[in-house]
Amino acid sequence: MNRGDAPYLRIAEELRRRIASGELAAGDKVPSTRQIMREWGVAMATAGKVLARLREEGLTRAVRGVGTVVAGREGPPRAPGQDLTRQRIVRAAVRIADGEGLAAVSMRRIATELDSSAMSLYRHVAGKDELVHLMADAVYGEDPPPDRIPRGWRAQLELVLRQQWSIHRRHPWLAQAVSLTRPRFVPNGMAHTDRLLRAVDGLGLDAGTMLHAATSLMNFVRGTAVSLEVEQQARTETGITDDEWMQAREAELGELLASGAYPTIAKVVAQPGLDMDLDSIFEFGLRRQLDGLVVLVARARDGRRD
Repeated sequence: MNRGDAPYLRIAEELRRRIASGELAAGDKVPSTRQIMREWGVAMATAGKVLARLREEGLTRAVRGVGTVVAGREGPPRAPGQDLTRQRIVRAAVRIADGEGLAAVSMRRIATELDSSAMSLYRHVAGKDELVHLMADAVYGEDPPPDRIPRGWRAQLELVLRQQWSIHRRHPWLAQAVSLTRPRFVPNGMAHTDRLLRAVDGLGLDAGTMLHAATSLMNFVRGTAVSLEVEQQARTETGITDDEWMQAREAELGELLASGAYPTIAKVVAQPGLDMDLDSIFEFGLRRQLDGLVVLVARARDGRRD
């Protein structure tokens, strides 16, 4: 496939590869129109062409009440639960959560997606709590550390934290699935924590400060990401983008600001070129968090020299 080919052909080729490799098995739900739009940043018409192309090639079929799934193999039908694996169950759960939120994930819903029975799933997963644990572990493992680690503790922290933000961006439900006060031991999530601690090790910080620094940074990413699922659900339910939502309320905002009750807000928002979204909030907050850590490290080093 050439780079000059239409976007829908390139996306169809990627989904075709996933089907051929078994990443998407027979009966698995393929990405919906909205998921394709979000993952590849294309228009709805382009996403529709992708799904139409796969149907024309006989790779997918529409299932009423479910959506578009990978076409089944020829031959005798599978017995319920046949070919079920923990990996397939987790993949299906992640796809549902990505498209509809964590609340939409249930053993019954996953069983429908996989053309199986809910009881057969329990042979592989104890229940939803364990499933969410496995889902979090799977997505945290999507972005392994690069072969070449950047020099300098700040650059190393930025790399890990931006990877975490990217993971939350792809999986808006993740912030609701993890807890800092009652954490589940997620191996791939622990690997992220270990990389953060490794970056600040040897800077003169004591163990308690190192752990608090790493945890605070992860909590900043998670705290910013909490709004991602809410925004996604609002867009899905209303079909209105964030910009369209704000535009529809410009008159209401104008009246509030004209009242004189909020003079500083009125002065700030009147400035030209203002642009703020969750990504800009993340980038601003990340820099300020690390600026503060620079001061803490400098004090620790001064104390060590004394």
